[in-house]
Amino acid sequence: MGTTVDEGSHRVNRQGIPTGVWVLGFVSMLMDISSEMIHALLPVYMVSVLGASALAVGIIEGIAESTASITKIFSGALSDWLGRRKLLAVLGYGLGALTKPIFPMASGIDGLVAARFLDRIGKGIRGAPRDALVADIAPPHLRGASFGLRQSLDTIGAFTGPLLAIGLMWLTADHFQTVFWIAVVPAVLAVAVLLIGVREPERPPGLRRVRMPLSRSELRRLGAMYWWVVAVAAVFTLARFSEAFLLLRAQSVGLPVAFVPLVLVIMGVAYSLSAYPVGVLADRMDRVTLLVVGLLMLVAADLVLAFASGLGPLVVGVALWGLHMGFTQGLLATLVAEAAPAELRGTAFGMFNLVTGVALLLASVLAGALWDSVGPQGTFLAGAAFAALTLAGVMVIRARLG
Repeated sequence: MGTTVDEGSHRVNRQGIPTGVWVLGFVSMLMDISSEMIHALLPVYMVSVLGASALAVGIIEGIAESTASITKIFSGALSDWLGRRKLLAVLGYGLGALTKPIFPMASGIDGLVAARFLDRIGKGIRGAPRDALVADIAPPHLRGASFGLRQSLDTIGAFTGPLLAIGLMWLTADHFQTVFWIAVVPAVLAVAVLLIGVREPERPPGLRRVRMPLSRSELRRLGAMYWWVVAVAAVFTLARFSEAFLLLRAQSVGLPVAFVPLVLVIMGVAYSLSAYPVGVLADRMDRVTLLVVGLLMLVAADLVLAFASGLGPLVVGVALWGLHMGFTQGLLATLVAEAAPAELRGTAFGMFNLVTGVALLLASVLAGALWDSVGPQGTFLAGAAFAALTLAGVMVIRARLG
């Protein structure tokens, strides 16, 4: 059997997924290893060492993630205007690598807020152009599998980082700054792999040039189906607030601080094992059905975590949370890629992330306020209610897809 064929000047492996998609997945994996080594410890570090409240954690996490989402709209639109994606991806990953040393050097909450803010700007710069690049490189019949693969590799980083954090916390006797310094290494490697391993496809000669991607007329070209996907994703995001609250929930049921990052490991394993198979299924069957399954898993996860009284229910709830991510995140990206015109994919992903980022800010602030006022149960029950509400919007998408 031949190992490669040529499609759009990109090598394609035996499964048909282009090499560029694999490389982008490994770049995401390396950066996630770096980020999650820090983020797995950051909420506990802020609360137990620096004395921050759960509400403060929610506000900081919400502002950080919404900053990334707001930046994505401009970087995505710029990639459409330039007709190039890789340059912006390199700039975004480069900024992420440059800001990692700020975390171990910060001496208070203000420094950590600044570090999170700059780090998420880097994420915002790279996010929409990278997703649009995946859509540009992937053949249409393998788009679901390609997004699922990238999500799976990204999520391997998401649980490898916390595992490394656990081991390093044990080796260093819970010395947070040492772990934060070591996290700089995979971030630098991610930038190097991106520079060397990804070749952007040539722009199709007949593709329309976009002069004002964020103008009303161009946004109207995205179409009603695209905006339905965005609306459903926004309500869905209200149900899945920052994973920082999973870490705080683990601490609240008695998990020792050094082992709290295991929560992200369990979630990441469930996420990575499900994202690629779900992506493959999405190319062969009704995608909305898979999205409904993912939403039902989120409802179940929230209910289990709301009433968890020990480590057993905590593990089940976190695993369900990871499975719901695997069933939904790649699917939503695939729906965005297919609903938007090719010349506006960067703008489409940027607008999608802007709306969901604002929703994440609201969700994280609400989660923190509920946690401080009524406890963990109120936070997760509110998440279950929003997830159930999202199902109604998904039914509308199903009807529109026929």
